[in-house]
Amino acid sequence: MSDHRITINDITVLPGQRQTMNLPLGTLYTHTPLAMPIHVICGKKPGPRLFISAAIHGDELNGVEIIRRLLKSSSLKRMRGILIAIPVVNVHGLLHHSRYLPDRRDLNRSFPGSNSGSLAARMAHIFMEQIVSQCNYGIDLHTAAIHRSNLPQIRANLDDKETARLASAFGVPVILNANLRDGSLRETSADSGTPILLYEGGEALRFDEFSIRAGVKGIRNVMRELAMLPPSKSKKTPIKSVIARSSSWARAQVSGMFRAVIPLGAHVTEETVLGVISDPFGENEWEVHASFEGIVIGRNSLPLVNEGDALFHIARFRKAERVAENIGDFQDGFQTEHIDSTDLDSPII
Repeated sequence: MSDHRITINDITVLPGQRQTMNLPLGTLYTHTPLAMPIHVICGKKPGPRLFISAAIHGDELNGVEIIRRLLKSSSLKRMRGILIAIPVVNVHGLLHHSRYLPDRRDLNRSFPGSNSGSLAARMAHIFMEQIVSQCNYGIDLHTAAIHRSNLPQIRANLDDKETARLASAFGVPVILNANLRDGSLRETSADSGTPILLYEGGEALRFDEFSIRAGVKGIRNVMRELAMLPPSKSKKTPIKSVIARSSSWARAQVSGMFRAVIPLGAHVTEETVLGVISDPFGENEWEVHASFEGIVIGRNSLPLVNEGDALFHIARFRKAERVAENIGDFQDGFQTEHIDSTDLDSPII
């Protein structure tokens, strides 16, 4: 990677250039060509190679908007190194508003893939060969699954020092030390020597402004940490991230209509009432309680629940109350922060 240029699908991007290209993925039933959209920026000066990917799960849309806003940033004109932005990895899933590929396979359990396997395996193989193999670092953007919402958070293998350094630099209050999952992009990239951060925020099939803005800012923070962007001129004290070494879900003990009473980011203690499940008439009601002290980092948003459904994702911290204060400061900062005109095409409604 010493040569300061990059070639993807036989298209070479030279220093000082930026290029949008399409990575062929075969055809649809109609014989219509299908391609993965890619945008490459090659800085005038050499530096790290970073890829940013989104919509590996096709219904997770926040990352698509995060990448759109990032690419409009004027600071990229002074960027060192190479940035590869892939706003839609799972094109099939995006077209069908689905997490999965048409054969119901999860692309993020299909890495490293192969050029002669299933559709998922072939897409994973192309992505590894054309993108990951040419990069030093990666950030993979996700949201919660459908009918769930996540507090902005980083999930990473913190036992790796370089990954832990970048996770801290991202600048969200909560970092989960998450195990590598078999067949995931994160696991396969780590095996090939490319540290990966996984950013989670918001919910599927929805734009969440707070999660989007936190994601854009976090990527810029990482690029500054890698010396790809100039240091920030902001005099604000950066948010100090706190590591959660474990987390678990509070589940529905019965089926019924669910009403949540605790928001994302809330500090809960043992026996805190998180929500209430009732029958449609309200004749019978059951409270859902926290079983330990922690911070709510994920929440079910669908009122219809079955017995055993996951309702609240709670992370354990040594000083959970202090983490909650950091989250409050983090949220307040985005509410008062100026929105750059390049971020939005229309006002927030």
